[in-house]
Amino acid sequence: MSKWKLAAVKSSQTLETADTDLIQLISDISKDVDSRHAGLLRDAKGATPDIEGLDSSLRGKAQTAILSLQSGLLERETEVRLLLLAALCGEHLLLLGPPGTAKSELSRRLAELTGGRYFERLLTRFSVPEELFGPLSMKGLENDLYERQTSGYLPTAEVAFIDEVFKANSAILNALLTILNERLFSNGSARLEVPLLCLVGASNELPESEELDALYDRFLLRRQVAQVSSAQLGNLARLAAGSLRATTQTSADGAEAGGGRLELADFHGTASTAYSAVEVPDSVIDLLTTTRDYLQDKCEPPIYVSDRRFMKAIKMLQVAAHVDGRSAVHEYDCLLLEFVLGSRPDDSQKVRAFVLETIASDPGLQQLELVFLGLFGRACRALEGGNEQDVAEAQQEASQLVELLDLRQGSVGLTLDGGFADLGATIWQSEGSVREAVQVLTPPMTENRKKAEDLLREALLLQTALQRQVAASALERILPKRYKQYQKGVSGRV
Repeated sequence: MSKWKLAAVKSSQTLETADTDLIQLISDISKDVDSRHAGLLRDAKGATPDIEGLDSSLRGKAQTAILSLQSGLLERETEVRLLLLAALCGEHLLLLGPPGTAKSELSRRLAELTGGRYFERLLTRFSVPEELFGPLSMKGLENDLYERQTSGYLPTAEVAFIDEVFKANSAILNALLTILNERLFSNGSARLEVPLLCLVGASNELPESEELDALYDRFLLRRQVAQVSSAQLGNLARLAAGSLRATTQTSADGAEAGGGRLELADFHGTASTAYSAVEVPDSVIDLLTTTRDYLQDKCEPPIYVSDRRFMKAIKMLQVAAHVDGRSAVHEYDCLLLEFVLGSRPDDSQKVRAFVLETIASDPGLQQLELVFLGLFGRACRALEGGNEQDVAEAQQEASQLVELLDLRQGSVGLTLDGGFADLGATIWQSEGSVREAVQVLTPPMTENRKKAEDLLREALLLQTALQRQVAASALERILPKRYKQYQKGVSGRV
C-alpha cells in the first residue's frame, strides 16, 4: 500500500475515533442534563403555594367589612370592594349609572361601617353653596365676618355622597375641589381641616364641560354601575319579598364574628402605614410604566394619565397589598388599574385587557432568554479561544442563570398547578373577576411554562458543556439551534 493511501486510512480512522468520542461525550452530557432537568421539574411540581397574608388581622377585618357592605345586595361585589379600598386609601369613588342601582345605599353603609358622620345631597344646576357647606352665620355677619355654620354639612363629614355631582356650578366647584384634594375648607378668613375619608360621587353621565375635568380627576376610582342582570332578576324579586334576607345577613354576621370590625382609626392610619411598609417590585413598576405608555401613545383615541393619577395609583396598590397582609405589590394587583387609568367607561376593558396580556407575555422570561443568548455567545468565544478565565466566568454566569430559570419555571408551574392561588387569595377581586382573568391567563402561561422548562434544559446543557470545557464543535452539536443564532449574530456584526 502506498504511503499516501496509508496516511489517508490512518486519518480516516482518527476522524472516526474522534467522532465516536464526540458522540459519546454528547450522549453523556445529555443523560446527565436530562436527569438533573427531570429532578428540578419534579421538585417544582411537588411545591405548594405559600400565600402570604391569610392570617392578617387587618385582612380579616376587611373581609368582614366586604361581606357586611354587600349583604342583601346583588351583583355589587366589585363596587363594594372599590368603595372600601377608596376609604382605606383616603380617596374618592365615582359611580356612573342609572338611578336605583344602590349607589347611595353603599355610601350610607360605609358611613355606618366607619362610625363616622355622614352627609348626603342631590345637586341640581340651581344648587347653592349653602346646601353643601352650611348657611351663613347671622352672628358672624353682625360682626362683619363671612362665616358658615358647617355643623352637619360636608365640611364636618367623614363620609359623603353627592348625587349628580357634575351639576356642581362654579360657585360650588372651587370649594369642593379644595375639600376633595387638600381636605381644607375656607370658612371666612380661616382654613379649616376637613375630616373627610371618602366622598362617593354619582352621576348618570360624564362631565361635558372642561371646567368639570378637574372635579372628574379628583375621583381616583371610577366604576360603571349597571342594573341587576336578567339572570339575577328572580333573586332580586325574592330579596324584595324578604326570602333572601336571612341568608345574606347570616353570612355577614358569621364573618363579622370571626374577623372583627374596622374602626375609624383603621381608615385614618392604613394608608400611611402601607406607603412605608409595602415594596413595589421592579416587575410591577415596569408593568405600570408600560401600561401608561400604551394608553397615551398607542391607544386610539389616546387615554391621558396625569402624573398625579399615576402616583396615586401606585399608592393605592400599596394599600391593597397591605390590607391583604402582603409586604409587596403583586402584578395581579394591577388589575385594579382598570378602575383608575381610564377616562371613559369603555376604557376600563382596554386597561384590563392590556394588563392581562402583559402579565401573560411574561416579560421576565423574555429577558432571561436574551440573557441566555448573550451568555451562549460569550461561552462560544471562550471555548474557541481557550481562555480559562473567560470559561470560568461563563461557568459562574451559567450557574446563576440555571438558578434563575429554575425559579421561573417553578413559579409559573406553581401558579398553574395551584389554580392561580395568588390571584384567588386577594380580597380585592370578586370571584367573577378572578374566573375571567384565569381563563385569559391560562393558555399563554401554559406555553410560558413549556418555554421556561425548555430554556432551563438548554441552560443546563450550556453549564455542563462549560464545566467539561468541550470544544466549540461539540457545543455546535449540543445546541445546534443556538449555535446557528450565534453564527448569524457574528456574521451580522462582521
